[in-house]
Amino acid sequence: MSMTANLAPLAPPAAIFLARHGLSDAELEPLPADASPRSYCRLPGQGQLLMEDRTDPVGYAAFIRLARHLRGLGLSAPRVLGSDPTVGLALIEDFGTGTYGRLLAQGHDEEALYELAVDALVHLHSHADAADVSVPAYDMDLLIEEVSRFSHWSVPELSSRIDIADFDASFQGMWIDALKPIQVAPRTLVLRDFHIDNLMLLEGRSGVAACGLLDFQDGVIGAGEYDLASLLQDARRDLAPGLEQKMLDRYLDTVPPSCGTRGEILHRYHLMAAQRHTRLMGQFIRLMRRDNKPGYLKFLPRVAAQMQAALDAAGLNRITDFLDAGLPGWRDAGKRLATLS
Repeated sequence: MSMTANLAPLAPPAAIFLARHGLSDAELEPLPADASPRSYCRLPGQGQLLMEDRTDPVGYAAFIRLARHLRGLGLSAPRVLGSDPTVGLALIEDFGTGTYGRLLAQGHDEEALYELAVDALVHLHSHADAADVSVPAYDMDLLIEEVSRFSHWSVPELSSRIDIADFDASFQGMWIDALKPIQVAPRTLVLRDFHIDNLMLLEGRSGVAACGLLDFQDGVIGAGEYDLASLLQDARRDLAPGLEQKMLDRYLDTVPPSCGTRGEILHRYHLMAAQRHTRLMGQFIRLMRRDNKPGYLKFLPRVAAQMQAALDAAGLNRITDFLDAGLPGWRDAGKRLATLS
């Protein structure tokens, strides 16, 4: 149930910030929280959201910077209408309630939504200035740190007999070798959370501008296939049969030759999917154990199945053999881990 509040119960920084922007009488409607430390409130009737993130100044600054950059590329990120980094507050454009997740639940044309999202990625990956923004590199150190979360969070839940340090050292070594093609991939802006909860259908806009982008503050410069895998192998839902391949073909048929050959792109797609699913296997447990956010555990059966399929598709037999030998229960890990509390 939504809640509204006037400025009276607000912390002084937020009240002062809103008053400075002529919104002293505005009501606030808190929006549901996600896995991040940010919070959002809708200002009904104002077409604006109040974003608050006092704990992550780097992420706050990245959001402001990337919102402007994406708009400069011809994509639809929220306009920043006011900001105060000293208190971690910003007023941003309210895209409404038409998230992909909500629209799909209402029976909206699934294929049309995914076509729009794929076209937005093609536009991003085709743009000469996409990587011309100051964000971290999605380099080998970060890629390996992410898969290492499987070692440190999933493995202890599956076996008490494994030496985590030894397991992780071997696991990292195999992934460093597996991900070598990513190091030489064409560089572009990777939004990192390109999935149905962060995509919106914007009425009154045409072409790729109709695809609203949210939650991109963790963007990096790396291989664009990561976002494609995030979209088409979503931890949150299964796509209609055949839709993943259809959207892959759409991407491959329209992306410029500078992005690589079809074979190179597909191989990187499967590699990044395998890396992402491996990370999420650990990430979702970390959210539960460390951050007291158990809601993501329900996705683990799907993610575990996706991880296995992606490892196979990427030809990472050495990693699967290592897991089979040292962690026999890993193939059934999704169902087991989903019951954690």
